[in-house]
Amino acid sequence: MRFPGWIVFLLLVGQAFAAEPRLLSVQRIGDAAPHNAFTDLVRWRDRWWCVFREGQGHVSPDGAIRVLTSADGTEWTSAARLTSPQGDLRDPHATVTPDGRLMLYGAVALPQPGPVKHRSLVWFSDTGTNWTAEQTVGDPDVWLWRVTWNGPTALGVGYDTGGERFVRLYSTRDGKAFETLAPTLYAEPNPNESGLAFLPDGTCLCLLRRDGQPGTGKLGRARPPYRDWTWQDLGVRIGGPQLLRLPDGRLVAAVRLYDGGARTALCWLDAEAGKLTEFLKLPSGGDCSYPGLVWHEGVLWVSYYSSHEGRTMVYLALVQMP
Repeated sequence: MRFPGWIVFLLLVGQAFAAEPRLLSVQRIGDAAPHNAFTDLVRWRDRWWCVFREGQGHVSPDGAIRVLTSADGTEWTSAARLTSPQGDLRDPHATVTPDGRLMLYGAVALPQPGPVKHRSLVWFSDTGTNWTAEQTVGDPDVWLWRVTWNGPTALGVGYDTGGERFVRLYSTRDGKAFETLAPTLYAEPNPNESGLAFLPDGTCLCLLRRDGQPGTGKLGRARPPYRDWTWQDLGVRIGGPQLLRLPDGRLVAAVRLYDGGARTALCWLDAEAGKLTEFLKLPSGGDCSYPGLVWHEGVLWVSYYSSHEGRTMVYLALVQMP
């Protein structure tokens, strides 16, 4: 891939300060709806794909999934807009399946009162523009939050939306059939959102959000077959977590931090010590975070949303890493 000239210039400037991560650029890419939020980002077929929710508000019955695409990360166009007859589509995520398809997944919030509050849904595409019909996966009221592939198999964590009393671990080989590996992966009060990453020896790390009190995040670790987990307390509140292992083995966590004001932050994760260290605050504030992370040609690409400019909108940040 060839970067645009302005990105090449910023990369050269960034190399002069390679001792510390540096923010190269921030671009607003999603602002068509009154509320644009909850992002993910993937690189597929030599293009960028960013997915997020559009709606009237943070919680509103009209939630739809917007799919944007770009050849260079600068000019973005709409590839698709997905809705559901069941209700409000929420928090989309995207991944590439082992057979090379683009997989989109999220949840639908069903009209209430009713026996079920949420169902998890998946869609697939060979083009990014035409998508299969929605398919229900997982268990009622267990929101499948994050699916991460490790070779031919993916793990996914879902959280209980009936009372947020537990998270559940699933595995899948096709993105359609999800087997329960751990019915109760973590059961202290109010666990929910998560980010997953695999180490070279197959160890899976789970960065887990908790709400309530004390509401500090947790770091889980397990070896195959991923049924026996150990947990460390991170000592800090986090929101909208995502986790990425860089080619040199370092772990980057993208989270919402709350101390000193809500913000979208990039952090180093020390998995042995169970410690997050913030290294960069992205331009953000208020209603924000829920990032996507992609490492591409020496640059960290980050999608996220924020309301620091008034309306809640989606942004793309490029970060030069040391």
